[in-house]
Amino acid sequence: MNARHFLMALAAGTALAGMAATGAVEGWADVLDTPAMQSPLASRGLVTGLAQAGNRVVAVGQRGHILWSDNAGQDWQQAKVPVSSDLVAVHFPSPDKGWAVGHDGVILHSTDGGKSWQRQRDGRPDEADVPLLDVWFGDESTGWAVGAFGTLLATTDGGANWKSLQRDSDNPKKMHLYAVRGIGSDLWIAGEQGLLMKLDRAGGRFAAVPLPYQGTLFGVAGSGKTLLVHGLRGNLLRSTDGGANWQAVPTGLQVGLTAAAVDAGGRIVLASQAGHLLTSADQGASFSPVKLDRPVPAAAVLGVAPGRVLVAGPRGLQVQPLP
Repeated sequence: MNARHFLMALAAGTALAGMAATGAVEGWADVLDTPAMQSPLASRGLVTGLAQAGNRVVAVGQRGHILWSDNAGQDWQQAKVPVSSDLVAVHFPSPDKGWAVGHDGVILHSTDGGKSWQRQRDGRPDEADVPLLDVWFGDESTGWAVGAFGTLLATTDGGANWKSLQRDSDNPKKMHLYAVRGIGSDLWIAGEQGLLMKLDRAGGRFAAVPLPYQGTLFGVAGSGKTLLVHGLRGNLLRSTDGGANWQAVPTGLQVGLTAAAVDAGGRIVLASQAGHLLTSADQGASFSPVKLDRPVPAAAVLGVAPGRVLVAGPRGLQVQPLP
């Protein structure tokens, strides 16, 4: 996740609220009451989230667009979505069941691998009307969603009910939360000003983890004992002991590292807001740049096949070969 997601959410929400209040746009309709429009250009518009649903790839983006592909991103079909709010992130803990989150406090659920979606939550009166920026489920019942102003939600019944855990997190300043991810047996949340939290399962609290970097963190990645957090100005930190100790990993970049994934061969892939791709074959201890013919700014990246990753961003969806 990155700061652009929040700024886009804030701008969209402010504009819509203003139009509703002033009646400036004749025929204005609430995006929460307007199904996403089917568009042949949906795969070329802004796409901000990617997930694997079994052998299927699911992508989410602007105006409620959700797309799915059964051939590793070569061809796309558009799903039926009940809202046209901008969507930011998506996750499938199983091939059939998945969740997507985005603007207007929206949480959507699919039970057919992303072909169709139902609304579980939105930000109307009884809920918090803030952008949700990431979602992650450990299984088909237990999941978490995070977002702006420290929003932290959890469910233990597959999203039928969502509970705020904001008071159970070490985030008194209500800093924006950009990423939630399970790595190994641990659950992590990353956000503004170097905020990294780890779930204390025994105490049921998200406890802050000290870091040697105080800038914004956009994501959490890794596998096994390797944990990586990435953020502004090419900053990347690595821990192999559950966050007790950290080492800075040189990336050679001065731009935001906005996305990370583990590809089909087990390599860790980093993507930047300027279109760089970096790969690591040593569990994140070092990274090498990938020579690209056509770099594209990335909001999300996903390993889709051996030697290929899918990059999503302002220019839509593109499959990128890796050496």
